[in-house]
Formats: sequence, structure tokens, C-alpha cells
Amino acid sequence: MTSLPQERSESTPAIGTSVSADDFKRAFRGHPGGIAVITAYGEHGPVALTASSVSSVSADPPLLIFSVSSMSSATPTIVSASTIVVHLLDAEDIGLARAGATSGLDRFADTTTWTRLSTGEPVYHGVRAWLRCAVVSRMDAGGSTVIAAQALQVNVERDLEPGEPGAALVYHNRTWHRLGEHSRLD
Repeated sequence: MTSLPQERSESTPAIGTSVSADDFKRAFRGHPGGIAVITAYGEHGPVALTASSVSSVSADPPLLIFSVSSMSSATPTIVSASTIVVHLLDAEDIGLARAGATSGLDRFADTTTWTRLSTGEPVYHGVRAWLRCAVVSRMDAGGSTVIAAQALQVNVERDLEPGEPGAALVYHNRTWHRLGEHSRLD
């Protein structure tokens, strides 16, 4: 099969050129992301970080993706883990979201808020939902690593019926927001 040459207009940048980091951040500031905390257990103990990049990819098999920045101290443990726990948060979990996003904080100091699953991964109590996942793929992407994981186990504490507003926690324009009935558009 032969491929046809791709036409490129004068305004289309050549591969290798890109927008500035500031312009890229400015574009995504208006694009909200759901909040999750990713945990793993490594040779130096449990780690956690807050992520707004978690997305479902497939229901069958149950796959999700997320990215972790190389600037996080938790990243080496999460990237090398064979299994992780993805905690999907809502507004009731804002304290955990903030803790996972705060550098230098011992996210596991309060031993009443978490335990280890029988398989070893740290899991926080009382979050909206969590999924224990097997890491199936890793891809370096700039200063981050994109991780694909397959859900092996799920626990849903606060379920939602289809169309119910709930109290979703999102990150938008450098601030936390609660979605609910007041933000619903029909």
C-alpha cells in the first residue's frame, strides 16, 4: 500500500516546532480535569500523588490511563510498580486531594486514614471510589510518564445513578471546584 504525500499549509507548523509551555498551560487552564490520587508501595514505603489526568480508555477490558510528572518524588515508585491504586475523588475528598498535591507532606502519617490491601498496595478509606490496577504499559512523554493500567478490583463508596449530579471534584484554572446540580446544563 502506498501513501499519498501529506499536504501542509503555510500555517501548519513543521514537526519539531511547538507552542511555548506557557501557551500550552494557558490553553489547558480552561479545560477541567477530574481528580484522583494514585498510590503505590515501594522499597521505601507507600507513596501518593494527586493527578488530574486519569481517563477511562476501555470498559472491556477495563483500562485507564494517567500521567505522572518526573518532578514528583512519588513518580519513581509509581512508574516502577506492577500494581497501583487509583482513588477517584469527589468534593468530600478535598483534603486527600490537597495532601496528594502538597510537596514534602507525609501523606501516610495518619495511619487511621489508610491501610494496605492484602496484595500490598496502600488504599485510603472513605473515598468515593478506588480501583486496584495492574500496570500494563508505560510511555515516556516529555517530562512525564503515561501509564496504562487494567482494573483488577473496584470499591465504590458513593455511587451515582446515571444523570445524578453528585459532587464531582475537578481542577480548573488552578483551583478546586465542586460540580453539582448548580453547575448542570441541560
